[in-house]
Amino acid sequence: MVRRILLGSQLRRLREARGVTREAAGYSIRASESKISRMELGRVSFKARDVADLLTLYGITDEAEREPLLSLARESSVAGWWHTYSDVLPNWFQTYVGLEGAASHIGVYEVQFVSGLLQTEAYARAVVTSGHRTGLSADEVDRRVALRLERQKLLLSDQAPRFRCVLDEAALRRPYGGREVMDAQLAHLAELSELPHITLQVMPFDTGGHPAESGAFTLLRFPESEISDIVYLEHLTSALYVDKPEEVAQYEHVLDRLLEDSLSPERTRDLLRDIRRSS
Repeated sequence: MVRRILLGSQLRRLREARGVTREAAGYSIRASESKISRMELGRVSFKARDVADLLTLYGITDEAEREPLLSLARESSVAGWWHTYSDVLPNWFQTYVGLEGAASHIGVYEVQFVSGLLQTEAYARAVVTSGHRTGLSADEVDRRVALRLERQKLLLSDQAPRFRCVLDEAALRRPYGGREVMDAQLAHLAELSELPHITLQVMPFDTGGHPAESGAFTLLRFPESEISDIVYLEHLTSALYVDKPEEVAQYEHVLDRLLEDSLSPERTRDLLRDIRRSS
């Protein structure tokens, strides 16, 4: 997904620099103007032949300039690891997993439960089964949990993103899986919060109202300047990807306010210990 977005943005810049219309570009590869638009937004896959023809049209004939873009086209068609979980992964969430894996910064606000990237296996299983009380086989539950654990490897990799997470205190108080599962989950949070690239803070009940009145969201930022920040909003049966700069800026402001108003990382660890003692 990210490779497609990156390649599309580069093709758009080359087309505009050459003064070629989308209609003319589409004609050169036997496609419509709307197809070029979708390509430039990274919403469709790329054929290496089409990219090669477009590069020629845009005056890029030197092999040293062409090859990186042609290589990007080939790579963009390779299925990500998450496609092996397509049997339990909705199409709208496949896009998110690809974006999550390519992000350099991830900002999260969660209300209902602990962020998926920070869940223990037992807690994840409790969340999956509570959200689907009927209709999921044991194998489906196992597959969903395995997918979540596979995603978590991102935070422990050499290329781990900067991860900032604000949890509403409700997420710590809601006993998914029972006392032992929650105790292990709280201990896991405290341990992860010590990692230098992870910032974990809790929005306590006694704060009252706060800026994130619309609920949970995730903010993704990428190392490539050509790719704009994206806000991910998940619904029951679909998801919304917000990328308009002015709208993303509002979420960035809210996340900054949440981090400012929440308990510090140190006080968050104190709260985690207090909840464990009292439960």
